[in-house]
Amino acid sequence: MMNDWAGLPATYGDVLRRAMDSLFRTFENFSEGTFIVDAEARVVWINKRYAARFGFSDPEQAIGRDCEEVIPNSLMREVVNTGKPILLDILETDREPLVVTRLPLKDDAGETVGAVGFALFDELKALTPLFSHYSRVQEELIATRQSLAQARRAKYTFGSFVGTSAASLEVKRQARRAAQLESPVLLLGETGTGKELLAHAIHGGSARANQPLVTVNVAAIPDTLLEVEFFGAAPGAYTGADRKGRVGKFELANGGTLFLDEIGDMPLPLQGKLLRVLQDKEFEPLGSNRIVRADVRIIAATSADLPALVAAGRFRADLFYRLNVLTIQAPALRERSSDIEALAYAMLEDLSAQARGASHFELQGDALRLLCSYWWPGNVRELRNTLERAVMLSDSERIDARALAPFIGPAHGGHRPHVSMVSEAHTSDAVTDAASGAASDAASGASEATSWSDAMAAFEKRYLGDALRANGGRVIETAMQIGMGRATLYKKIAAYGIEV
Repeated sequence: MMNDWAGLPATYGDVLRRAMDSLFRTFENFSEGTFIVDAEARVVWINKRYAARFGFSDPEQAIGRDCEEVIPNSLMREVVNTGKPILLDILETDREPLVVTRLPLKDDAGETVGAVGFALFDELKALTPLFSHYSRVQEELIATRQSLAQARRAKYTFGSFVGTSAASLEVKRQARRAAQLESPVLLLGETGTGKELLAHAIHGGSARANQPLVTVNVAAIPDTLLEVEFFGAAPGAYTGADRKGRVGKFELANGGTLFLDEIGDMPLPLQGKLLRVLQDKEFEPLGSNRIVRADVRIIAATSADLPALVAAGRFRADLFYRLNVLTIQAPALRERSSDIEALAYAMLEDLSAQARGASHFELQGDALRLLCSYWWPGNVRELRNTLERAVMLSDSERIDARALAPFIGPAHGGHRPHVSMVSEAHTSDAVTDAASGAASDAASGASEATSWSDAMAAFEKRYLGDALRANGGRVIETAMQIGMGRATLYKKIAAYGIEV
């Protein structure tokens, strides 16, 4: 059946051309800006409004220039090179962002000969919620990045290592020297001696201070996850992997410092991979063929006897020698007892500040004598834990030995007399005598031992056993009381065969 429409176009091609022309002019009239580029991403045409927005009083001044020269951050070159449209995108400008659409232009053979872009910001009022969401997300992203950057800065300085004893001054001298160098640093010492504080101070005093400081506690991460934690993983690299993949700590620390705490607990297979990264300065994320450069300085710390672990075949000798370049031994608190008073008052000031109160705590003479006579197996961490508990439960700002006594112990080789068993008039002297007698017992036990390490092991086993029994075998509460990491306590329980 023939229709009788008047003026029917002779060909549908003419309809198509008219439609394209009408669509282009509609977009050009109602959009914030329009421009066209050729196959080399050079500007062929730009409307007057868009040219003026980017500083060209005459659109002809932009013709023939590269698209990025005219519109910074433009992705028109990508559209030309790929032949694929970018239907909806946000273009950042020096003013407000623009919502843009970019379409490839193709010839009759299907070859890309250019691209056309439309900026749609002002006329599409329906996109206002999108802009609000975008602005909010941008603000949150900036805040998160700033927070993360702050979290990856050094929290401590050399001044944070309180003490003027010979041992403290020597450690700070060595640490300051290490900060000026780029070699790996190995921090040795018992738990709670301030190895993490020294690591922060070394990073903060180094040329990498403005770059990230990333920490990995090897003992706190399951062996099966350590490789991913260190090197990251490609999307879908293993069952349950994040669809976006995972960035490893080496990549996060690029340009800065990677602090490996409790490195003595690292499994042997990962030790070999770590050694290779230290030597080659590059690695591949799990399940990826991508090579990542690793400009990272290593600071490692451990409370373990690394030479003994090497002799036992539990730590690679080549990795030990690679790390054992600048070695710093953090002294135990009992080796710098003259620092205890200064440390205690620094901690009390900090505790007062955290409580946001006007309290000014003062240690009585008997309290200081008790603190100085105690063995402190948990070192500085245990001292802070003891003071914090005393502050929380004290009814007075003047802390005496009686206020501290319930939180110090179990004593070395024997038990401190319970406060309730001692008359109030002689409480302070009894507590001090108990601590002194305990120290004598410890010294006597050490003299009978075949070596210092044997004496320390015997003391530690007895001390941990007493602490666990006093807490009914509850490991978590015991770890908190003595200022020791829970993972470390579990390992020592297993190593000494302590019954819980």
